[in-house]
Amino acid sequence: MRPLTDVETERLFEKLANYIGRNITHLIDRPDDPHCFRIQRDRVYYVRESIAKLATSVARDSLLSLGTCLGKFTKTGKFKLHVTALDHVAQHAKYKVWVKPNGEMPFLYGNNVVKAHVGRISEDTPEHQGVVVYSMNDTPLVSFAIVGVYAIMEC
Repeated sequence: MRPLTDVETERLFEKLANYIGRNITHLIDRPDDPHCFRIQRDRVYYVRESIAKLATSVARDSLLSLGTCLGKFTKTGKFKLHVTALDHVAQHAKYKVWVKPNGEMPFLYGNNVVKAHVGRISEDTPEHQGVVVYSMNDTPLVSFAIVGVYAIMEC
């Protein structure tokens, strides 16, 4: 496990900023226990600093995982979020879309959310902005989305 380089940190923060905006500081500057980002085999982990210090005594080849996996870097250097990051991203999401019960399954199977399935949407959500999709009982669904607000509003 090693700390992220400046380029890796920039790409990670760009991706997180699509979904949580300036709330990235809430992930790093936690008053209860400071957390940090570490990388192991192209996967980025969000872990407590105290546990990260303890993990330095484990050989890199023997260490499989530590903390919460936020995502991974592809071979081209892009960062992709994983489903395991949903709990942390959903807490601090800037823009949200709530889907009615009849639209949950089509969305989870990979279809688009149509206007009839939208229960609510955050105010002032810009076009092509990253959103977290929730069910109507405020449970984050297992997917991230880039919403075309114009498509939802005009359908």
